[in-house]
Amino acid sequence: RRTTHYLFIVVVAVNSTLLTINAGDYIFYTDWAWTSFVVFSIAQSTMLVVGAIYYMLFTGVPGTATYYATIMTIYTWVAKGAWFALGYPMDFITVPVWIPSAMLLDLTYWATRRNKHAAIIIGGTLVGLSLPIFNMINLLLVRDPLEMAFKYPRPTLPPYMTPIEPQVGKFYNSPVALGSGAGAVLSVPIAALGAKLNTWTYRWMA
Repeated sequence: RRTTHYLFIVVVAVNSTLLTINAGDYIFYTDWAWTSFVVFSIAQSTMLVVGAIYYMLFTGVPGTATYYATIMTIYTWVAKGAWFALGYPMDFITVPVWIPSAMLLDLTYWATRRNKHAAIIIGGTLVGLSLPIFNMINLLLVRDPLEMAFKYPRPTLPPYMTPIEPQVGKFYNSPVALGSGAGAVLSVPIAALGAKLNTWTYRWMA
């Protein structure tokens, strides 16, 4: 039974990383970072929280969510290194920042004395609120996202996904605020889903 559950954790870790990588044109490629930042933020925060809370509630140990986010980060840095080996510059891909948001989830679980519902509501909200902020800070450190995108096009990119100039003022004024607001709302039910997956897994193994 325990072996099966650990197998589930490995599957969730790998699949959530792959889904996160593909959430916004593979790995948060800098050509789409500005134009789809809100969509990216929602996808990243929900994908992080569902796996992190599943992993954390299984072990019952605060700190497991951060460990989970670290695994995801290592996976994506390996993918970044693979693209670099193909001749693309390091600035071509910006690896998302998951670890600080996962730390907030762990802190919530620890501060509420391992209260599952507090982890879902408070922790899920904190992940959704914080992730867009950390990722925008990360993105600001990139030299020139659009220049990187146009200078190094990918052979796998279909014509209809050609990089476009960001229309920030026309659609939304603050992608961070919108991403945080939407992420905070959506991360809570997704966190509840991650917690429920634990129950389903136990029942399946019974």
